[in-house]
Amino acid sequence: MEITDQERWARVKGRLRAEVGDDVYSSWFTRMDLEGVDKDTVRLSVPTRFLKSWVQSHYGDRVLNCWRAEEDKIQRIELTVRSAVLRSNTSKPAANGAAPACETRTAKPGADEPRQMTLHSAATNDALGGSPLDARLTFENFLIGRSNTLAHAAAKQVAVARRGDSVMFNPLYIHAGVGLGKTHLLHAVTWAGNAGGERKVLYLTAEKFMYGFVSALKTHTALAFKEALRGIDVLVIDDLQFLQGRNIQAEFCHTLNALIDAGRQVVIAADRPPTDLENLDDRVRSRLAGGLVVEMGPLGEELRLEILKARIAAARSHHESFEVPDEVVEFIAKSVTHNGRDLEGALNRLLAHSKLTGQPVTLEMAEREVRDLIRPQEPKRVKIEDIQRVVARQYNVSRSDLLSSRRTANVVRPRQVAMYLAKTLTLRSLPEIGRRFGGRDHTTVLHAVRKIEGLVGTDSSLADEIELLKRQLQE
Repeated sequence: MEITDQERWARVKGRLRAEVGDDVYSSWFTRMDLEGVDKDTVRLSVPTRFLKSWVQSHYGDRVLNCWRAEEDKIQRIELTVRSAVLRSNTSKPAANGAAPACETRTAKPGADEPRQMTLHSAATNDALGGSPLDARLTFENFLIGRSNTLAHAAAKQVAVARRGDSVMFNPLYIHAGVGLGKTHLLHAVTWAGNAGGERKVLYLTAEKFMYGFVSALKTHTALAFKEALRGIDVLVIDDLQFLQGRNIQAEFCHTLNALIDAGRQVVIAADRPPTDLENLDDRVRSRLAGGLVVEMGPLGEELRLEILKARIAAARSHHESFEVPDEVVEFIAKSVTHNGRDLEGALNRLLAHSKLTGQPVTLEMAEREVRDLIRPQEPKRVKIEDIQRVVARQYNVSRSDLLSSRRTANVVRPRQVAMYLAKTLTLRSLPEIGRRFGGRDHTTVLHAVRKIEGLVGTDSSLADEIELLKRQLQE
């Protein structure tokens, strides 16, 4: 049976993940979609020009080689920047428009924010040089479930605060995987914060921040750029994991410190917690971790069901004849579990099939159309901090002992075991592991790994201990 292009694309992504590692893959490839395959050319798309430029210059050959490993006739990769599907005009709210990809509902008639306030909010953000806002991404359109309750409450608290109010948690740092609603919350904070006209709220992607800083350096307006940012009441930064460059990171750190010290609010979103942002300076990560760090977890089945119902209702406002049986909705909610964008993708396929073929949506058709979106449960991602904690408990030492310079026998062996597990259970490089263990050199880590590898083959009791620790970490 011949595999489909989407199935082949899934294999290519698997090869890419194996070659570049989880961190690089999640930063640069999770938002890359397959648009089609035309003879010897593969057409891929990404959401921003920055991603397109970065992937083309740093990973273009690697993506092509992974495709050729699956299909040797492929000779060229064509990368484009895609536009949002059914995107509303950002200058006005979508009262009954299409719900966005994740955790949204159709806006209710008579929404709390009148049109004039929304126009003012958009104009304020644009005047400040902010990134574009999507008028659908408001608090009214955000669906709340167990996985996002705290993040929503914290974001709402920031949005409704008034100038002069004491800042409860600063910075507010929200992290989540792709398509779980963090960008929605940041847009909502910006819309609501600017609506009152009292505060200046600026929404920037990391790409926009970098572009603004580099442009200011080129035009010799860096001082004006810094002063403009530090005059903001609430600074909202999205996709912080993309922040690159030592000078840019230093400027971000200075801006962050200046705003927080002045009692201004900072809200940040990224795809991982601050401690896992390996490309950021230690000072920045420490400052970020000192605020309120909130994780938005995977979507529960009930929340996925609500999202699907809201998305179907939004689609019916454009296509009145679009009907999806309850059994199909329940099947998708149970089967498509990865994120909200996959849910929207599943419904888009059903809508396209129904409109183009004129056939009603059935369970059999749904099973066929969304099969590549049904992904196996990913194994638990092991963190170095978890390894250090579990090993310290097993050998009755403290985590600080593992990170210290002590070289007594009761500390050296557990430290070597922890380094060995960090190398075998994570995708971290030797220098990264060394830095996590008190700033040690990569050669120290390599020695520890080789030492434990040699002992495991001859010492059965140590081998049993290693297996026990692995099970504890992967459960």
